[in-house]
Amino acid sequence: MGTIVVTGGTGTLGRHVTRRLREEGHEVRVVSRRSAPYAVDLRDGGGLDEALAGAGTVVHCASTPTGGDERAAGRLVGAARRAGVSHLVYISIVGVDRVPLGYYRTKLAVEGLIERSGLGWTVLRTTQFHDLVLRLLEGSARLPVLPVPAGVRDQPVEVREVAARLTGLALAEPAGRVADMGGPEVRTFEDLARAYLRAAGRRRRVVPVPLAGRTYRAFRAGGHLAPDRAVGTGTFEDHLERRFTRGARA
Repeated sequence: MGTIVVTGGTGTLGRHVTRRLREEGHEVRVVSRRSAPYAVDLRDGGGLDEALAGAGTVVHCASTPTGGDERAAGRLVGAARRAGVSHLVYISIVGVDRVPLGYYRTKLAVEGLIERSGLGWTVLRTTQFHDLVLRLLEGSARLPVLPVPAGVRDQPVEVREVAARLTGLALAEPAGRVADMGGPEVRTFEDLARAYLRAAGRRRRVVPVPLAGRTYRAFRAGGHLAPDRAVGTGTFEDHLERRFTRGARA
């Protein structure tokens, strides 16, 4: 199989993928903007050829909602071809083809680049990580009330479980677009917000706020959900317990 390269290997998902691969005895190179000796900004590609030299598999976890993902993926694909990489694994999001959010459209475009790359490829779409939902709620709770989008549900998934799935895919043969992966429960944002407030010991009135636009309608319609692929086991409460209860005891 050769060396495995993990882009974004210091991030929320990438660090768990890197750890699992190393625990299984694989040589892993972490590529990110600040990870020596392979500190690479994928958007300009400097040092990318060196980082991929001799690699057999690339797990592409690097991503940012601030822009540049499509350009970065194009540079990564080009370098992977030059390096003779046999398998490119990409993590995407459930609903990128149904929700007209700019970041989702970019993820869909990257999927297309990878599919047309001429490389062996695997794409896994998952629902949102628990970490993201928690960050959103913590940000909203800075206000005197906690606003949530009215009528919107979510299906958060445990990032460690996604890392385990992605690791298994990276160690297997290219599989194309594989089955989506969703968390164990579809829940309203109001319910998730109240769970957060209980765990954090905070008092806020949860206020559902109706929004407008095609993106909001797509979220209300559940375009980002995968209820038939509720294969995750870790609940949002499990994540909150690790974050607050166990963290407070540490």
